Amino acid sequence: MKIGILGTGVVGNALGKGFLTLGHEVMMGAREAGNEKAAAFAAAGGAKASAGTFAEASAFGDWIVLATLGTANESAIRQAGVERFAGKIVLDTTNPLAFGPNGPALSVGWSDSGGEQVQRLIPAAKVVKVFNTVGNALMFRPQLAGGPPSMFIAGDDADAKTAVGGMLTDFGWETIDLGGIEASRLLEPMCMAWVIHAIRSGNWGHAFKMLR
Repeated sequence: MKIGILGTGVVGNALGKGFLTLGHEVMMGAREAGNEKAAAFAAAGGAKASAGTFAEASAFGDWIVLATLGTANESAIRQAGVERFAGKIVLDTTNPLAFGPNGPALSVGWSDSGGEQVQRLIPAAKVVKVFNTVGNALMFRPQLAGGPPSMFIAGDDADAKTAVGGMLTDFGWETIDLGGIEASRLLEPMCMAWVIHAIRSGNWGHAFKMLR
């Protein structure tokens, strides 16, 4: 499968390396051609890794990973070209975080969410909110006592969520489906719970687990 990644930060790199390990082809996209971080990813990733622009990565991918800053999602999607997302599974890994003097906070919530905004921007795509409640170091095959940890997802397309659940199994996660994309209103605050615990404990190596 071909994976297009929008974003050159730590999340894009972690997920890109995971997909490469599983044998997929991955193109990392940036706002401008020749981006140094994207080029470094491609050079380190071997024959199945490449680099391009947002538009090129979106055209390349059978699946698209949205790994930009949550507050930059709209500009990234419009730069990539809305039409290039049509019919594709889009993994929305982002959170609408704003950073002020008191630290990170959600810039939207409760009556709307970043996930819903993304789905509205690309209505012909199959958006699945995923990987927004854990740090990049644990995204691929996390090794935690009591694992595998639980990844909570949300999205409107049942088949897309089934496919994403299969990917999560390969990535070392249990999948918990919370329903439609509006459940992003719950998942994005879960990110804040994860962040606040990390700040208070000084430990960023944790994940959620559903116990039954």
